[in-house]
Amino acid sequence: MDNEPQVEPNLPSRSRSSRNDRQLNRKKKKHRGFKIVMAIIGVLGVITGVYAANTFERVHNAVDKTFKSSGVKKARNVSSVLKSGKPFTVLLLGTDTGELGREDAGRTDSLMLMTVNPAKKKTTLMSIPRDTVIAPVGYEEEFPQKMNAAYEFGKEAATIKTIQTWLNVPIDFYAMVNMRGMEDVVNEVGGIEVKSPLTFKYNPLTAHADSGLNYGFSEAGDLYSFTEGSTRVGISKGATNTNYTYSNKMDGAAALAFSRMRYDDPQGDYGRTQRQRLVLQGIMNKAKQSPMKLVNQSFLDTLSKNARTDLTYDDMMMIVQKYISAANKIVTDHAQGGGYMIGGVSYEHVTKSEQQRVTNVLRSSLGLSQEKSGPLYAGDVSQATIVSLGLPSAATEAATETSSSDDN
Repeated sequence: MDNEPQVEPNLPSRSRSSRNDRQLNRKKKKHRGFKIVMAIIGVLGVITGVYAANTFERVHNAVDKTFKSSGVKKARNVSSVLKSGKPFTVLLLGTDTGELGREDAGRTDSLMLMTVNPAKKKTTLMSIPRDTVIAPVGYEEEFPQKMNAAYEFGKEAATIKTIQTWLNVPIDFYAMVNMRGMEDVVNEVGGIEVKSPLTFKYNPLTAHADSGLNYGFSEAGDLYSFTEGSTRVGISKGATNTNYTYSNKMDGAAALAFSRMRYDDPQGDYGRTQRQRLVLQGIMNKAKQSPMKLVNQSFLDTLSKNARTDLTYDDMMMIVQKYISAANKIVTDHAQGGGYMIGGVSYEHVTKSEQQRVTNVLRSSLGLSQEKSGPLYAGDVSQATIVSLGLPSAATEAATETSSSDDN
């Protein structure tokens, strides 16, 4: 009896088959759970894919609407430049003539040459005085003309050729932007913070610091207030009202007012171009914080109506991938000219030494070797013509500089 197996009373015996059934059921439940998780992931993937495809299509369509070839043969292989991640240039042209969906023959109100260098993590914005006296390349018989008249004669092509020749710096792309469209862009990025370089008030209706009623307008207009060294912006509705509403951020209307004032700036147009660069810098600083916020139909509609460029969609995607670091540091500069009266018309004359300085800055920012700048007046004009207008030639300027150096 001692050798008989001991069986516990009242406990049912467990067969191998029942244990196998329970294990199989647990595996089936786990497998069903896995299928459910994978189904959810799949649905989310489809939703994300549809959204991405929709976004891609909207962005692509918007960029396609802005594309317009300049008609100028590139000075270098721009595709190779972008693929290799080398610095590139964009000529920024600002106009104030309304939407760019129509062809217009106006003049460019602002001209900036932008260089983008990812290795140095730096973007340089160089303003060119719109009143600079030049001979537009291809339209030299029209000399003397202002730099912004090149667009009037030959659109983007003449402007690119003229500035490229004048500075001896390759222009890889251009972008024409309607300054009024800038208002929408500032609103899309949620407003910008810009420290004003001077204290002033400005009424967009009158272009001065007073009421439109003083000029015979049926309304007073809004009066904007800016303070030197501060981001504080004030707006008085109706201009004659002394009650201001203040904010530390510019909306689109305030940014447009800030960038357009000219007559009350002691630096004239140079002060205005400085403020335009500050606004552009503010937009770039805000956009780089959350670039995906700009991928919405409202912003894309604004882009397609108010911008024109020879940058393709692929070019832009390449820039986003390889050049975003260049937005870390934004440096601003300008070509400084001096006033000249020719036939009762006011021009700006940029000396040969200043022209060379600008060329050096831009070529250095592109990682290019230093070379001489181009002809003093861009296009080919005779010495006799220059002298007859009372303008200095490169030779006379060089002789003057040499004489001054010898005296010292």
